[in-house]
Amino acid sequence: MNGRRSQSPFANRILIGALTVLVLITAVYLAYSANSGLPFVPTYDVNADVPDAAGLIATDGVLIGGARVGYIGSISAAKLQSGRTIAVLHLKLNKSIEPLPADSTDLVRPVSPLGLKYLQITRGRSSRALVPGATIPLDRTSLPVEIDDFFDMFNPATRRASQTNLNSFGDGFAGRGGDFNQALSRFQPLVDNLLPVMTNLMDPRTRWAQLFPSLEQAAREVVGVANQQAQLFTGIDETFTPLSQATPALQAAITGGPPSLKTATRELPAQAQFTNDSAELFRRFRPAFVSLGQASVQLAPAEAAGIPALRRSPQLNRRFVVTLQAIQRFADDARTLPGLALLTETAQLIEPTVAFIEPEQTSCNYLALFFRNLESALSESDATGTELNVEPLALPQLPNSEAGPASAPADGPPNSAFKGLSPEQQTLVDDSFLHSDPYPATEAPGQPAECESGNERYIPGRTMIGTAPVIQPGTEKTKLVLP
Repeated sequence: MNGRRSQSPFANRILIGALTVLVLITAVYLAYSANSGLPFVPTYDVNADVPDAAGLIATDGVLIGGARVGYIGSISAAKLQSGRTIAVLHLKLNKSIEPLPADSTDLVRPVSPLGLKYLQITRGRSSRALVPGATIPLDRTSLPVEIDDFFDMFNPATRRASQTNLNSFGDGFAGRGGDFNQALSRFQPLVDNLLPVMTNLMDPRTRWAQLFPSLEQAAREVVGVANQQAQLFTGIDETFTPLSQATPALQAAITGGPPSLKTATRELPAQAQFTNDSAELFRRFRPAFVSLGQASVQLAPAEAAGIPALRRSPQLNRRFVVTLQAIQRFADDARTLPGLALLTETAQLIEPTVAFIEPEQTSCNYLALFFRNLESALSESDATGTELNVEPLALPQLPNSEAGPASAPADGPPNSAFKGLSPEQQTLVDDSFLHSDPYPATEAPGQPAECESGNERYIPGRTMIGTAPVIQPGTEKTKLVLP
């Protein structure tokens, strides 16, 4: 039996040193790889599409609400169907935050101005969740405006001018620290008044967010007239240089400005109603002005002709005075009223007659035709005198015809009673019927709208005495014309 005692393994210094070195190597490895996640620790893997990596690198952190919840495992490029290339961030997140809502958004933010970045995720409210391997779409990603992007908007000339300004400002503030500190101490009233001003300025009703896009649009619109604007400022300089020499006069004018403003503040509201009424008056005048412009072509000749007439109007007015005096004497005469009464009674008596005579001329032209036909009948003459154009009409001797004695009004025989007659004889036989209209319609009150006399269409082969049975076609509202 061996008398020596067995030694403990921890008494071996080489073994203890080796174990110590192994532990240190393991700790260093774990510390080095901690940014990429600890080994054998499960992760919640999702992807995020971003327009570009924006300075992100693998192992950069992922934060939610300011707390680190994972890191960027790797970054790859992808090409969209439109041909645009984007970056895909492969995120390894803690299982404790699984699952993320499907409407979650991400934002690339800087850790410091030195360029280090991290990815910030804002949880959404959707009931759908991002399963492992899902992707936050491109339209839910926002990129910050980098400092170099900000300064890239200036061209080289502007950047050089900014450097010159910065150097000039530095030279200007050099040696003036005391004055600068004194100015800062007096900023307290400005800061106190600035707070309510900025509160009003940031109110949504001021639409402050639309100011800079509007300025940008205005600047884009005036790019084409940059030279003209430069000439404008040159002209303004040429204008204000002489004005600077008239400083006392300008000061006097400015001194009178406050009283003028007070007067305007007091008087202009009182004039507002007059201004509104004037605006409404001219608004109502617009149709009249348009019509006047359209009628100016006709009004100009009328005005040109009216000016000489207007110049002669005083003479006419003097003659009117004599005429009106004569009318006054006539009105004052005692015989005037009885005469007017008799004239009124006469007009009342002849009104029915005129009502029947008036359409005979205005609608049927009978009076003019009568005198025209009378003139035509007596128009031929010789050395002895005027001739009356008369043409005898030889009618056949038929039963009850107008050619001889008859026992009744002409009521000629039927056409079948005679055979072998010439066309002229046949016409005379057809006309051997009495047609008489002693009181033809002339569109008088109570009569149809026709000029019946000379336009009758009687029923052939039948005696007709009186008005035709129907209104004559083609004679309604026409003027009678006889050969």
